Amino acid sequence: MQLLELKNLKKYYATQKAVDDISFSLKEGSIFGLLGPNGAGKTTLLRMITGIFFPDEGEIVFNGKTFNPLSDNLFIGYMPEERGLYKKMKIGEQALYLAQLKGLSYSDALEKTKYWFRRMEMETWWNKKIEDLSKGMSQKLQFVITVLHNPKLIILDEPFSGLDPVNANLIKDEIYHLAQNGATVIFSTHRMEQVEEICDHIVLVDQGKKILDGTVNNIKQQFKENLFSIQLSDTPSDVVSNAFEVIKKQDHKLVVKINDGSTSNDVLKHFLQEPVIIEGFTEILPSLNEIFIKLVEGTKMSRQFQKAV
Repeated sequence: MQLLELKNLKKYYATQKAVDDISFSLKEGSIFGLLGPNGAGKTTLLRMITGIFFPDEGEIVFNGKTFNPLSDNLFIGYMPEERGLYKKMKIGEQALYLAQLKGLSYSDALEKTKYWFRRMEMETWWNKKIEDLSKGMSQKLQFVITVLHNPKLIILDEPFSGLDPVNANLIKDEIYHLAQNGATVIFSTHRMEQVEEICDHIVLVDQGKKILDGTVNNIKQQFKENLFSIQLSDTPSDVVSNAFEVIKKQDHKLVVKINDGSTSNDVLKHFLQEPVIIEGFTEILPSLNEIFIKLVEGTKMSRQFQKAV
């Protein structure tokens, strides 16, 4: 079932189209990556999904019905990149207060807060103030406040900022756990390796438009360049074939690009005829970072060309 559907959303400001006819959907229990360079429209999209902004055109469908910010916000947890905690307030009191704003009774809020404080190794923090916390500690608290009311949709904007590797892994494990238990997660970050590791599905936006939409694996397959890595017991002095060309040679490892009309089997046949042992043969798929740069730079050059014309 689709938990969230965005249909032809548009949001215009005086000088720009922040969101220009964007549509996509999220399945229940999925971890969804929303990507784009600075100024692409990601924050505006997230603010429309949470009801902070209203779209100028289009429709948001949440849990099968037209999105109602007043009632549906109780089922959404939003962790913005800009933190909004009260610096002078004690941490335990703040978590309880914000949980009750999300519809929990005091007793439920207390139970959930204690549960998450134990789970995230924060039990000794109860009487600390926000101003006494490091950036990483504040980040953990913000995550707990975002999820403790058990939202159906969790929106995390740069959730690993300021975290050491141990606490980053702790939160990553919790994201997996929440998704496995039915929550849907929107994950927005500039760190492509985190998206590649965590997300099932991604959307890339640039200049307010959607320019890529699909699963991580399908997108990598879509942008692959027929490159393969071959590990050999020894490197032949001269490698010549109509089936491929050698792009890189290092020690006993070759990177080859298969020519049109040939297949990976043709590459293997070639080396099976050589006096070497094939120790490894793997396809090289592009990283999301490489795809991101290629698409964003491509759209930038296209806009410059259109202006010149």
